[in-house]
Amino acid sequence: MMNATHSRDVLKSILYVEDDLHVRTAAKLVLEVIGKLEVRDCSSGEEALAAAHGFQPDLILLDVMMPELDGLATLERLRSMPHLADTPALFITGLTKACDMERYTDVGAIGVIPKPLEPLRLTDQLRTLWERHQLGYTDA
Repeated sequence: MMNATHSRDVLKSILYVEDDLHVRTAAKLVLEVIGKLEVRDCSSGEEALAAAHGFQPDLILLDVMMPELDGLATLERLRSMPHLADTPALFITGLTKACDMERYTDVGAIGVIPKPLEPLRLTDQLRTLWERHQLGYTDA
């Protein structure tokens, strides 16, 4: 059940799942300092599943290629939690062929940010995809 005072119109908090420590650290720093976002970062799908309890992010941001539980499987398991069933999700990946993009939209991603990440552009990329989703655009 969504709290009536919780607004989905403004991006404020992110659940971020990335196994590469350097990428995760740089992205989190940029998102918090430049983007002024609350970021709960996780190094694996399993860690994200544990961290998701009691956390209602506005957006889920996931790396696709991770050991054990990849980004797609992680998102599927996060979606089984009632409070995250409709939370918008983005993937960060170097796998951006048409067949890959179709897989991401099939699991409900609102977009993809290509790797390698450009940390100083990350906040703008996230906000652009977020705003497109808020306006009802459905193409990833």
